[in-house]
Amino acid sequence: MSTRFTPAALTPTLPLQIAERIGQGIVDEQFQPGERLKEVELALSFGVSRATIREALRILEKRGLVSILPQRGARVNDLSPKELEDLFEIRAALLGVASRRLAERGGDEDRRTIRDGLKVLEACLDDASAYARASARLVGEVTRLAGNEQIDSYIAELSLRFGRYARLGLASRERRDESIATWRKLVRAINARDGETAEAVHRKLALRNLAAGLEEIERRKAR
Repeated sequence: MSTRFTPAALTPTLPLQIAERIGQGIVDEQFQPGERLKEVELALSFGVSRATIREALRILEKRGLVSILPQRGARVNDLSPKELEDLFEIRAALLGVASRRLAERGGDEDRRTIRDGLKVLEACLDDASAYARASARLVGEVTRLAGNEQIDSYIAELSLRFGRYARLGLASRERRDESIATWRKLVRAINARDGETAEAVHRKLALRNLAAGLEEIERRKAR
């Protein structure tokens, strides 16, 4: 007679929680590109051991946010136009499919969730960091409600790398005004169950973020 396997509930480990905090700090540019991440200072800041910090930094290395060099420690990866292009070409395709699925298959409660997320986004227009975080949350809702677990998992896995570059493209109020106008079109298409338009609009939104991110990287280099 076979025995059923009942796994215990999973909770994030301490290094994973710390990795998420440091990763968000990198996205928000509290840690600058090229900055060294000092284990001792981070251990004191979080009140944990250096071993815990090292494990958190290894997680961030796997996520493409930091590099760990022998005898030199960890440093924040530089912003890369090539990485930005590669990531956002994939992102545009995946989010387009997710929005089409949501428009065509989502229920009334799903549409209400997206409308609520849009209201939160609209309330953040004056704050670049808050807007970028609210936009990331709304993207997460779209992929979750679309019902394709592979897309949702892939977007979630790369969320911090995506977020780092998406924030670049939302630095100015002009860009955020452009972004919210496109989000409104997307939400209207989802509400109307117009999958074709929803896919096209979300692809456009992601590719515009790509172009704006590239422009910001070039502006910083020139400065």
